[in-house]
Amino acid sequence: MEKGVPGQEKKQYQEIGQHLRQQISDGQYAVGSRLPPERHIAETWGVSRTIVREALLMLELEGTVDIRQSSGVYVMRIPSQSSDEEEAFFRSDVGPFEMLQARQLLESNIAAFAAKMATKADIENLKRILEQEQKAIAVNDTSQDNDKVFHLLLAGATQNQMLLDTVTSIWRHHENSPLWSQLRSHIETRSYRLKWLGDHQTILAALRRRDVMGAWQAMWQHLENVKHSLLELSDADAPDFDGYLFESVPIFQGKLV
Repeated sequence: MEKGVPGQEKKQYQEIGQHLRQQISDGQYAVGSRLPPERHIAETWGVSRTIVREALLMLELEGTVDIRQSSGVYVMRIPSQSSDEEEAFFRSDVGPFEMLQARQLLESNIAAFAAKMATKADIENLKRILEQEQKAIAVNDTSQDNDKVFHLLLAGATQNQMLLDTVTSIWRHHENSPLWSQLRSHIETRSYRLKWLGDHQTILAALRRRDVMGAWQAMWQHLENVKHSLLELSDADAPDFDGYLFESVPIFQGKLV
């Protein structure tokens, strides 16, 4: 890892992306050829599959490769030398899986707290946004980000402004992240929206029961499902990949209060 200003060090996915870009520039992979499977790249460089996925998204965003679901990653062009401006652009971004990890840690506890603190009005607002999303999916309406609204309403249901501000900040980072936008473009389909709707309904059901641990587990599993769906876009010839940041149901020493 290169040293520099704290918080501005080159991230692992950027280093792997630069290595792959250099290999393509050196002629190891011709235009139209397929890169090695993600598992092979991960083992070669000693990193997780999520890091490799973020590196490939960086290369896709700059037009060097094309990630094709159920097919692989293909070289689209020979990259030119990256400019200082491009380096700063990617260095300022946070990897999408890193953001998901932060969300999973934070929002699971928010859901648990909301199960204790949510008012009747909060429950009704959450129910209303899920009904709105159900109708939007039926007519393929993508004009509203009901996913975002649900998570912000849930944070607001804790009655804690700092928690709401924190979740709002994370979502703002989502919206301003080129890597996240590139990743999300692969899953903007009706089937995935239906999956997230089902997850959200499970979370809301736990809130209605005032089930603190149930709400925690439902949110944890929802974001685990999101990661799983994003990682499914990896190589079709390696369906049994690893790369999860957490186990689906972590083991705790004590109880959530």
